[in-house]
Amino acid sequence: MREKQSAQKGFNIFRYKEDRIPVLIILTLTVVDFVLYATVSNGWILFAYYILMIIPKGTICAWNHHHQHLFTFRNTLLNRGLEFAYALHTGVTTHLWRLHHVLGHHLNFLDQEKDESRWKRKDGTRMGVIEYTLNVALTAYPRGFRVGRKHPKQLKPFVIFTLVTFSIVGLLVWYKPLEAFLLFVLPMVTSLLFTAYVTYEHHSGLDTQNEFEASYNNLNPMYNLFTGNLGFHTAHHHKQGVHWSKLPQLHETIQDKIPKNLYTKSAITNMVLGG
Repeated sequence: MREKQSAQKGFNIFRYKEDRIPVLIILTLTVVDFVLYATVSNGWILFAYYILMIIPKGTICAWNHHHQHLFTFRNTLLNRGLEFAYALHTGVTTHLWRLHHVLGHHLNFLDQEKDESRWKRKDGTRMGVIEYTLNVALTAYPRGFRVGRKHPKQLKPFVIFTLVTFSIVGLLVWYKPLEAFLLFVLPMVTSLLFTAYVTYEHHSGLDTQNEFEASYNNLNPMYNLFTGNLGFHTAHHHKQGVHWSKLPQLHETIQDKIPKNLYTKSAITNMVLGG
């Protein structure tokens, strides 16, 4: 009996079965990228592919975010491999969001002097969306490193695998500059900017010490299908260790504490998913 249970546990490499399909899709896109890198040299075709994939790869940022909160696999090596794929799509390497977001933003989002994704300027006024996007994207790595100095065990894999990832990307660029730029470098930069852009609407303008009044929520089913329930944002901040698949249920237990004006529709929902 014990041998059977051990075999089942060994076979079940995922912590949560709900992660299987998203991971399959993301890894498939990674394979597609490398196949195109190896077989296509026409810059116009690769540029068209880059444009086509801006939104899908931007959506992958949400799944990278979920992974940094709760690692997808039971095996560390598999997690590092998945994070390499995530980095190529999103521009965010191993443990960057774990430092910047999990150990930074989630602890400090009610304090705009400390928040790693702060939406206030030093003078206390609210940043515009472009200023915020550039500020958060350009400071992501330095702020992640700064948080990491307080968490050396988390900092070590961040530094090591960031160097490994950028070294591999550098080799890809050296071997095929145009293909690597359009398939990896440009999407990494774009997705990091995209990530910062979409997070502006999560908290911007909500100056409060009440955690239930500090996040906007988007309950659109399609939005939450593609982002892994990221629209249940108050619930996510209430208990950040809860797996993304459980957020709707958690939201039901706290929805009476969330003001009605904090239910909204994102720009991406309106533009892509039809409101």
